[in-house]
Amino acid sequence: MEARGKTVAVRLDLRGVKCPLNWARAKVRLERMARGEVLELTLDDPRGARDIPRAAEAEGYALLESTARDGIFHLRIER
Repeated sequence: MEARGKTVAVRLDLRGVKCPLNWARAKVRLERMARGEVLELTLDDPRGARDIPRAAEAEGYALLESTARDGIFHLRIER
């Protein structure tokens, strides 16, 4: 998906969802996306913020960005 030369990301808010369920939901969404699309995750589970990037890369996805601010984690993963 492109809009004005910029990739449009699919957003998934996983605040309140604990590991490993947050990775399960993210994986289901990634599997439905086209190659090259980006999934933006928002979560508040520190364990998920640590484990999801590892799991995503193990499945062949690319972690583009991982940031944390005020206990909220933002991850960008490319399909």
